[in-house]
Amino acid sequence: MRTEDVLAAIATGLWRWDNASGTVSLDGVAARLLGLPAEPVILPEVAVRSRFHPVDWNEINGIVTLAVAEDTLAEARLRIMDEDGRVLRTVRSRSKALENHGPDGRVDYELIGTVQEIAEPQPGTTAVHTPITGDWRRSREAFLLDAGRALAEARSTTEVLRVAASLSMPGFSPDGLAVFGMTGDRLAVIGHHGHDPGDDGPFARMRLDTDYPAAEVVRTGRAIYLPSPEEYKRRFPATWPLAQSFGQVSWAFLPLIVAGRTLGAWMAAFKQPVTFSPDERSVLTTVARMLAQALQRAGVAESERELTTGLQRSMMPQLGPDIPGMTIAARYVPTGGGLQVGGDWYDMIPLPAGRFALVIGDVQGHDVRAAGLMGQLRIAVRAYASEGHRPDAVLSRTSRFLAGLCSSQERDRSGSPGRGGEDADPFEDADFQSPRFATCLYVECDPRTGVLEVARAGHPDPAVRMTDGTVLMRPTAGGLPLGIVPDTDYPTTRFALEPGETMMLCTDGLIETGGHDLDTGWARLRAILESEAHDGGEDLEELADLLVQAVHGPSSHHTTGPLADRREDDIAVVLLHREGAGRDCGAPVAHPARPARRTMLTVAQAEPERIAGARHQVRELLHDWADADQVDSAVLMVSEMVTNVLLHTDGDAALVAEAVGELGARRLRVEVADASDELPHKRHPGEMASSGRGVLLMEMLADDWGVDPRGEGKSIWFELRERAEPAPAEDDARR
Repeated sequence: MRTEDVLAAIATGLWRWDNASGTVSLDGVAARLLGLPAEPVILPEVAVRSRFHPVDWNEINGIVTLAVAEDTLAEARLRIMDEDGRVLRTVRSRSKALENHGPDGRVDYELIGTVQEIAEPQPGTTAVHTPITGDWRRSREAFLLDAGRALAEARSTTEVLRVAASLSMPGFSPDGLAVFGMTGDRLAVIGHHGHDPGDDGPFARMRLDTDYPAAEVVRTGRAIYLPSPEEYKRRFPATWPLAQSFGQVSWAFLPLIVAGRTLGAWMAAFKQPVTFSPDERSVLTTVARMLAQALQRAGVAESERELTTGLQRSMMPQLGPDIPGMTIAARYVPTGGGLQVGGDWYDMIPLPAGRFALVIGDVQGHDVRAAGLMGQLRIAVRAYASEGHRPDAVLSRTSRFLAGLCSSQERDRSGSPGRGGEDADPFEDADFQSPRFATCLYVECDPRTGVLEVARAGHPDPAVRMTDGTVLMRPTAGGLPLGIVPDTDYPTTRFALEPGETMMLCTDGLIETGGHDLDTGWARLRAILESEAHDGGEDLEELADLLVQAVHGPSSHHTTGPLADRREDDIAVVLLHREGAGRDCGAPVAHPARPARRTMLTVAQAEPERIAGARHQVRELLHDWADADQVDSAVLMVSEMVTNVLLHTDGDAALVAEAVGELGARRLRVEVADASDELPHKRHPGEMASSGRGVLLMEMLADDWGVDPRGEGKSIWFELRERAEPAPAEDDARR
């Protein structure tokens, strides 16, 4: 019996679809199934297309493309329509796609296959029927959209594997998943789901030339579908015993391909038989493509995070050995956007004779170049400090170093051959090579005496938390940021950190992040510093965490500043605590004596503008003074005393202010010392006189005042005694 007679006996027709000529050849059975006269015929593609449901016809191209890519049969279910648009019958087409290469290099397809009618279930019966369109197709599209969104949002390999394991495919969800990668010439199991721990052992270091489906998929880049254990055993007898123990009956191995490169393979295993119809293969192939893209993105992101984290860790120093009498804590938080690198840094530098230096700085920008400049500046500062230079000389040399570094890069950009060109991005290159500046604060500390020598280059001033919990910003003399002018002077400010006090150094990111400016950001930090009691040591670490959480913690989203759309910045903060008996860093003590509140300030002849800083310092020192008029009087007398020193002497004015006693009964003593031996005289200025009222003011406003001669120069002082009792609630809060 001929083959044609056998096919006709089982109501199976033959067809040939030639894409190059645009014709379709049908035998008699195939023509009858398509609603045409039962005789062989050759028809234009348009005439045959009109006999199929439009939705089914639109899927044929995708099915054929998939079959060609996987070198498998193209299988489709098609509905045959009559001239009135009614469905006559449903047929199944199975065909093999052959490639025909034309003389002009064009590739056309020729499909040779069979057409067979499918018996549809009658109404009221329970026969199984897989719908061709409708709910299943809509469910598949919704699944692919959800899967694509979830995989696109995954940020790490672990998240990608978790999403892949949670995918519930419409109608055929896998019971076991495994993702294979490549390590040299061997397979590597990246992750798996639905298996017990240790089950991946035999597959973890399998060679790529092994007779295993995943290895063959990686070698060839073609998917492998194994619908039954018999098929698995027939095609891969060597590794069938490894798969047999898992109790699965169907397997799909698909390549993970990105940009034409095979990254690995994805295995989906089923405990229920799966025939892997074209629709099911289409879903699996789409998921494999999305999974490959997600794994590549996650791998790149993890590499960037590892690179940037390693870069920052290599540039961030350790705080070194313990210092007798001192405790140090530090934090660094890179910017929240882009690469997790930036230009903020801190350092601790050991110096001779038991001294040490604390450095904190901020290079302009938070990108890779800022991180590179930061590393170079940190090395330069450490080198100059180790040579024994004073704080002002360290910053002057560092500024010259940064200016020379940026100018050499600018010359390289403009004059070196080979840079730029037609393919270069001039904006990107200009930004990378443009001059940059940096702010810096350098503090040299003697731990035995607590004396600090501070040089500042455009950086925020340090803040000091006194033993009674009061926090003051310490005004310090400063110069331009590093790198702007090569030869810049940086005056040095000297003051003492008293026992029990804590100094905070920070970059502007800690102050201004969250839409804050310098004033509102400082108020936020001051509230944190004054709200809690800390006792050095581990509590200093807790205080550092609280300061960072105030900016990056959950509560920071509810305390935004007045500035909108402010870009987040890197954060660096260093805390230095000097230990002392009695009350450490604000911790309560058993005896009722309140520690003295003390501040010192020097106003140089060349810096009369710092008189305003002296007034502000005294006002902050007396922020909880009961009588506001007395505070105004103290500020006025301080301004007069310091101004007189600058006008009538050739030296600097050294201000010392101290408040002692319990709240409501404190005594304020302010001394202003200078190097002149000339004593002040009481005058009687006229109404139009512009000077001569200093002594009169102290007689009128101070409870007591005087002049103490010294070996060199003199000290003018006044005292105020607090006149009013604070409210009970305020007193309890302060205690």
